[in-house]
Amino acid sequence: MRAFKAFFLGRLLREKILLAAFAALAALMWLSNFSRRANRAWSAQRITALELADQKQWLANRTAIENAAVKAVKDLDPARTFDDTRLVAELSSLARDNGLKFTNDTPRTERSGQFAVHTVQFNLPKTDFDALVKFYGLLAQRSPYIGIEQFSLAADLANPAQLNASLRVSSVEIVH
Repeated sequence: MRAFKAFFLGRLLREKILLAAFAALAALMWLSNFSRRANRAWSAQRITALELADQKQWLANRTAIENAAVKAVKDLDPARTFDDTRLVAELSSLARDNGLKFTNDTPRTERSGQFAVHTVQFNLPKTDFDALVKFYGLLAQRSPYIGIEQFSLAADLANPAQLNASLRVSSVEIVH
């Protein structure tokens, strides 16, 4: 340390200032890097604490959730539930019966215990408002077996009197 002190004191004033500036710049870069790492660690700790609190709440309410699921299954008629194929067929039938053109994506399925939830993106391009309202009414009659998760509506660019509707529709199936 004495050798470093002697080296530093033996320099010209401008060299001392330049060495001090380099040392300050190195310390500033180290502090900046340290603060970023500390901020990331703090954020990760906070997110983990929130997730653990959420999991604790779910676990605390486990019996109520299981009882509600058992009650819901008792109220559902397994014969009226829709698998992924029946969901697409039902939507297609409703659209055709109302004279609507449609496109759909491949259904996705999520299984959880005694339930399977099937989801499909269903698009109705160039539709008039009355036909869309009628389609929605017929679809709402199939609740709680079929439901709309997401709905977006936009005027057609070529003909603003027509609408382009996009629906994400899901159905519940009781898996035996």
